[in-house]
Amino acid sequence: MRPLEDCRLYTFVDTAYLRGRAPELVAQQLCDGGADIVQLRAKGVPLDEVRRMAERILPIVRRAGVGFVVNDHPSIAREVGADFCHLGQEDFFDTGYKHVSELGLADSGVRVGLSTHAPEQAQRAVAAGAHYIAVGPVFTTATKPTTAATTLEYVRWAAANINIPWFAIGGITLGNLDAVLEAGARRICVVSAILGADDVARACAEFRRRLG
Repeated sequence: MRPLEDCRLYTFVDTAYLRGRAPELVAQQLCDGGADIVQLRAKGVPLDEVRRMAERILPIVRRAGVGFVVNDHPSIAREVGADFCHLGQEDFFDTGYKHVSELGLADSGVRVGLSTHAPEQAQRAVAAGAHYIAVGPVFTTATKPTTAATTLEYVRWAAANINIPWFAIGGITLGNLDAVLEAGARRICVVSAILGADDVARACAEFRRRLG
């Protein structure tokens, strides 16, 4: 994959949005559309099935030179050889972790991303050794129904204060993308605006084009 600093479009194979499509097919469409990173997000799915999905997706993203992230499950990220594991606040700090080194992933080469919803969480994540952070949800989104929108103010704060790679996330569409970029974001995560499209590759490619 390209260096994390150069990655701009972070996409998802989210089982909540598959609508009967095979995870590996969606992964291929995302790669065809120009994604830099693909995350497997499978909330509530049994671990064995998450592992099988990860194993099917991995060769697809590898051929395309696209980074691969496993959400929630450090052990699966390590077993399949993912590039990253992504964890939420509740999966990391709320379970007692204070530094990413405590996850035991360093020798496997798996790097760690952390979700953040406020400046103090971002600062804590950076201090914990996160390789990147997600900043949001910028707008209200069904993907995070219980988390209040952080608004563009958090994006502006991150642009001024965060020195590791960070991705704006949450409710980002082609209609509000310019506002997110004008607020200082260089990297974005997109879930429903791509996975909800009839043509995933085309939707992904349009975000890629707009990002430049």
